[in-house]
Amino acid sequence: MPTKNSGASSADPASLIEQAPFTDSLRALARRGDARRVRKGTRLITEGELGDTLYIVVAGRLRAFSVGGDDREVTYASYGPGEYVGEMSLDGGPRSADVEVVEPGVVVLVTRRTLEAHLAEHPQFAFELLSKVIRRARHATLGLRQIALNDVYGRLKAFLEAQAQPGDDGTLTLDPAPSHLEISRVIGCSREMVSRVVKDLETGGYVESGRRHLRLLRPMPAKW
Repeated sequence: MPTKNSGASSADPASLIEQAPFTDSLRALARRGDARRVRKGTRLITEGELGDTLYIVVAGRLRAFSVGGDDREVTYASYGPGEYVGEMSLDGGPRSADVEVVEPGVVVLVTRRTLEAHLAEHPQFAFELLSKVIRRARHATLGLRQIALNDVYGRLKAFLEAQAQPGDDGTLTLDPAPSHLEISRVIGCSREMVSRVVKDLETGGYVESGRRHLRLLRPMPAKW
């Protein structure tokens, strides 16, 4: 479980809540919860366990993932400040994924009882919560569609184009870029396959990559 004396930031958690990119209703909910610092590698949620709490990210980053029978991991999503995880189990059902800390920071633990009290005072938050669940369901559907209909290159292309941000020179950049292992866990293939395709794209003059840096030099072809 998270500890209150770990984490990268020395700022007071209460002040971080006031500075975080929250909606007014989410900030009010965060003030009700139990703020705590978390270290990298801390497991907040374990797949299959019963739970009725959610975690609001104030600072740092979390990762939701599952581990298969062959010990291969698949990453469903990552969550930064202003986002929250665990809402899918507020019905008392089992957790649908593991969640761990990938960047140390601060989270707020909110119990179902606390959430119910908050909803009684801020009923509009129910729509915010519902919208979040719908967006995540849509994201999961699109992810399954990518895996079902695209080959590895198609999934990698879609991932890079979705994550890249425009730079001053007009190119698209991932900085910091995820590692090949992190990418493989998201698009559902081996790290070696990601490295091979990225290398081919470099040779073809489509991308430029370095340590935690990847730049899309020109539009990638639809097929490879």
